[in-house]
Amino acid sequence: MHVDRIAEPWGTRTPYARGTRWPTRVDTFLQPGTTAEDVDRWVPTASLLHSNGDAMDVAVAGGRIVGVRGRAQDRVNRGRLGPKDLFGWQANASPDRLTRPLVRRDGRLQEASWDEAMGLVVARATALLDEQGASAIGFYTSGQLFLEEYYTLALVAHAGIGTNHVDGNTRLCTATAAEALKESFGADGQPGSYADVDHADVVALFGHNMAETQPVLWMRVLDRLAGDDPPRLLCVDPRRTAVARAAAVHLAPRPGTNVALMNGLLHEVVAHGWVDEDYVAAHTVGYDDLAATVADHPPEKVARICDVPEDDLRAAAELVGTADRLTSTVLQGFYQSHQATAAAVQVNNLHLLRGMLGEPGRGLLQMNGQPTAENTRECGADGDMAGFRNWSNPEHVADLARVWNVDQDVIPHWSPPTHVMKMLRYLEDGSMRMLWVQATNPLVSLPELERVRSVLTQDRTFLVVQDVFLSETAQVADVVLPAATWGEKTGTFTNVDRTVHLSEKAVDPPGEARPDLDIFLDFARRMDLRDKDGGPLVPWSTPEEAFEAWKECSRGRPCDYSALTYAQLRGGGVQWPVTEEHPHGTERLYGDGRFPAAPGYAETYGRDLVTGAPFEADQYKALNPEGRALLRAVPYVPPHHLPTEDLPLQLVTGRTIYHFHTRTKTGRVPQLRDAAPDVWIELSAADAQLRDIAEGDRVRVRTVRGSVEGAARVSEIRRGVVFVPFHYGYWDTEPGHEPGGAGRAANELTPTEWDAVSKQPLFKTAVCQVERVADGAGTSAPAPTTGASAPVRAGVRPTAGGTRAEVHEEVAS
Repeated sequence: MHVDRIAEPWGTRTPYARGTRWPTRVDTFLQPGTTAEDVDRWVPTASLLHSNGDAMDVAVAGGRIVGVRGRAQDRVNRGRLGPKDLFGWQANASPDRLTRPLVRRDGRLQEASWDEAMGLVVARATALLDEQGASAIGFYTSGQLFLEEYYTLALVAHAGIGTNHVDGNTRLCTATAAEALKESFGADGQPGSYADVDHADVVALFGHNMAETQPVLWMRVLDRLAGDDPPRLLCVDPRRTAVARAAAVHLAPRPGTNVALMNGLLHEVVAHGWVDEDYVAAHTVGYDDLAATVADHPPEKVARICDVPEDDLRAAAELVGTADRLTSTVLQGFYQSHQATAAAVQVNNLHLLRGMLGEPGRGLLQMNGQPTAENTRECGADGDMAGFRNWSNPEHVADLARVWNVDQDVIPHWSPPTHVMKMLRYLEDGSMRMLWVQATNPLVSLPELERVRSVLTQDRTFLVVQDVFLSETAQVADVVLPAATWGEKTGTFTNVDRTVHLSEKAVDPPGEARPDLDIFLDFARRMDLRDKDGGPLVPWSTPEEAFEAWKECSRGRPCDYSALTYAQLRGGGVQWPVTEEHPHGTERLYGDGRFPAAPGYAETYGRDLVTGAPFEADQYKALNPEGRALLRAVPYVPPHHLPTEDLPLQLVTGRTIYHFHTRTKTGRVPQLRDAAPDVWIELSAADAQLRDIAEGDRVRVRTVRGSVEGAARVSEIRRGVVFVPFHYGYWDTEPGHEPGGAGRAANELTPTEWDAVSKQPLFKTAVCQVERVADGAGTSAPAPTTGASAPVRAGVRPTAGGTRAEVHEEVAS
């Protein structure tokens, strides 16, 4: 059958019962006029525009990508693809791809040779190393490169340049996921599996709009809901998302109160005796402190703090407290809000108290936002240490030095790695002078954009941007390096539930664009980076050689890839750890109640969840000498930014199903661009009526940082909250269009503030005012009608893609 997958983003239902196999449904989209018979070959890869890791095959005809289809046999998606999977590949062929290096001459970016561009990068890096040392240079990478590229970058930056100014834009989306896992279990790594959805009787989504951020996983939930013995859902979200509409209980707490909410749920779990006491006694530490803390958060108190009905809070607690098989997911509603890590850790506490780990349906997923966010963390390209080693453990630093064949003192480990917001400060004060950005667009994605613009455009800041398109950030760079992207290079990437996929090169990149791996290798060669024996610091030259080197780095660590091969991955996704004992991968972690938390093995010694202060090794050893999971108690602390008479509303930013990050790719895809063509300002019917605002009116949202204008969408968001999607920058990304007006980027509004523990910027903490600017004359906002931004007003034209968005769905009989 053919389905308009813009109008119906989750496609056709394939119901299945609890404990049975998720049926296959193969989604295929080919360029109009192309048939399956025209395809020369199908090349395996996986999704690049979200973190689900949907396996797919790229259709190649005449040396060009002409479509995609889901891979039926893959464990992640059983052939299904989401809208960005189905249509996003078209951006690869956009006529405004970067095809030659650019350098700034006389104030303008002009085409140059690779020798000239790399010569400038190497000359500036060498001069800064001589003048100021390694701390003058920083690297800011992505969640969209391949494992092999991150590992090479980590080696070059840490052991070659010797800087600890290394971070990724994963800092903006999943740094809290990583830190929460470390704080509870001793190391990063998701305990659960997507297949837990097949077995759960309760699925709880904490700040996770799964329907729009991981649409294929949501398809799995929808198919369970349509089958026999469906699970019951708990949704925690201030917006009435598709998840909320399907939920048995929907809690829409006041932004900034997630810790209070979680403590209220845990209060009921303890008070009603829903704790698995044997499991807690055998496998955890910290129960008494946690019980004492949550005792101060009874439902009646928490209901007032969070402004949720007390009966709903009690119903939610009973749902998770009495579940036989509870699966939970967490995402940006917790990670980008006040007390981020503390809130995410309380979800871990829920699963530990209930003994809900390591068995089918008893799963926990601290979600990622990007396709290779997990790899950034594993490889040490985001401030973590390669192989989930502990920066504070000298034995771990020595072991990494052994793997890299460098002296231990070469690797900077005398202070915590520098997160991106602190890098901005160092650029601001001049102690850091060079920033190399890869595959990310901080001039739209970082908070307080006025400040970011001022920092990145300083004369003394040497900015290198390595990307596929001339983004807002590339526009102000000193050197722009054209990169190959997905489908044009080979490498591996790992999704949320630890499934590793191999993405093989399908076509050549355009013009002189190069794979990111080749660019890093070229830089290392030109810098003449050496190991302690005088050999090349980076001894590999191909993706597979880099992967083999990574396997040795990961050996014996929680993210162990040591027995995994490219040949094995050509058969489909495999979940790490993959070892001689588990050559086919490991579906779930911690089923034996053993955790990577022993003091000599753990990735961290932990932090105070309120202040972020790091614990010393001796403190951790005294707290957790046997390496059990840690039940971490934390009291609710009110947020810094509270509504005032002048700024009475709370602002949250977020995503839509049709776009990814700053639209550098999806804004160039007709089906996706037209489904959500411009920014909108979303507010409740009550708040709109109070301000004489109707659907489609031109409105201005204002904070102390700046203002944004857009059309109003009146939705079922909770009263007192305003939502602005963060995808839209200063430029209309459709080729041939003139630049759009400033003042539509949501991060004009957000403050420079980050979580004390994870250092993740907080995009859901500002307070604001919304005012009507102009009459919409009966029009509607450019917001989709299919998800959380569905309008309350009747008669708004439904979001649809028409015939150009029709996808062939083949449901297995």
